[in-house]
Amino acid sequence: MNMEAMLAMQAQGGGGMSLLLMFVPMIALFYFLLVLPQQRRQKKWTAMLDQLKTGDRVTTSGGLRGIIVALKDDSLHLRIAPDNLRVEVTKASVMQVSTAEEEKK
Repeated sequence: MNMEAMLAMQAQGGGGMSLLLMFVPMIALFYFLLVLPQQRRQKKWTAMLDQLKTGDRVTTSGGLRGIIVALKDDSLHLRIAPDNLRVEVTKASVMQVSTAEEEKK
């Protein structure tokens, strides 16, 4: 091989390295802006579901608002005003909890 061919091969290899150095910060930025906040929200939501108790006011993803009257493994019973309907929903459908103290405010 002559010297020119070796230099051409080295120049091509250097382009791949600069491409790699460009993608690493982009992947890190993607992780810190999208993945990490989503993981934090998921942990907070599962902690909220673990702390559910009877008497809590909840809002489901379907828009139902009610008071928890019974808890099961993966579901709960809500009492919905004004007719005091009793509805069974899954725990995963609970989006927001407000306790009696928050209602007074």
